[in-house]
Amino acid sequence: MLICKTPAEMHSACKNLRNANKTLGLVPTMGALHDGHLSLIAAARAECDVVVVSIFVNPTQFGPNEDYAAYPRTFAADCEKLESAGVHVVFAPLADEMVTPDTTTFVDTGELGSRLDGASRPIHFRGVATIVARLFNIVQPDRAYFGQKDAAQVAVLRRMVRDLNFPVQLTVCPIYREADGLAMSSRNRYLSPEERQRALILSKALAVAQSLAQQGESNAEALRSAILETFTTDPQLRLDYVAVVHPDTLLPLADTSHGALIAVAAWIGTTRLIDNLLLPA
Repeated sequence: MLICKTPAEMHSACKNLRNANKTLGLVPTMGALHDGHLSLIAAARAECDVVVVSIFVNPTQFGPNEDYAAYPRTFAADCEKLESAGVHVVFAPLADEMVTPDTTTFVDTGELGSRLDGASRPIHFRGVATIVARLFNIVQPDRAYFGQKDAAQVAVLRRMVRDLNFPVQLTVCPIYREADGLAMSSRNRYLSPEERQRALILSKALAVAQSLAQQGESNAEALRSAILETFTTDPQLRLDYVAVVHPDTLLPLADTSHGALIAVAAWIGTTRLIDNLLLPA
């Protein structure tokens, strides 16, 4: 497994692979890898000749009072998992290799980037889109793999790929869950045992909405109200949002009969968690 530390080194390695007619699949991560990440890697391995994984805790997507400094960094353990998973190349640049002190060019994600997570994290999607755009330019992958758990991020990146004509196919893989339903996240390790149990309320609330939808309920406000009612059973929970939106525009829907994204975000203790559900048409 090749480990590249600079953009120039990574660009050269990927250029050589492309010249050898290899298809490249990119899995962007911030490290602290779990089985959800490994499911993206498995999807990439099934469809591409070479799998590239980036590990970069992106400072530009964290707000001033967020957990950039505390975000888990487990590079040695991550590399062991990646080698066992059959990854071919790891790109692990330092922060100042990707965001230099004199960087002035960023990707403006517009109104789309101000919805859902972007409403409470105003600079988040600008930072995400800028670094992903840089990764696309450095690696030039044929395919890039992202998880459905980050549904708003998926919508922002799909729009970026379309608007900037990146020649890359985005593949979105299903949410990978623990046996009890909790969506896998690197931030789950922040949770105490008691908070870990309380965190199950996110997936349980979505399950209530899914059950109602399967019974024929298509009124978005009725589904949203059912989720809010479930959340009242935990008075300590601090809610960020419950939204029923179009999965591409992230704009609110009144009716879900043509499909919808139901997304939730909440703080369990000091840890902000997200989860979502896609309703088919």
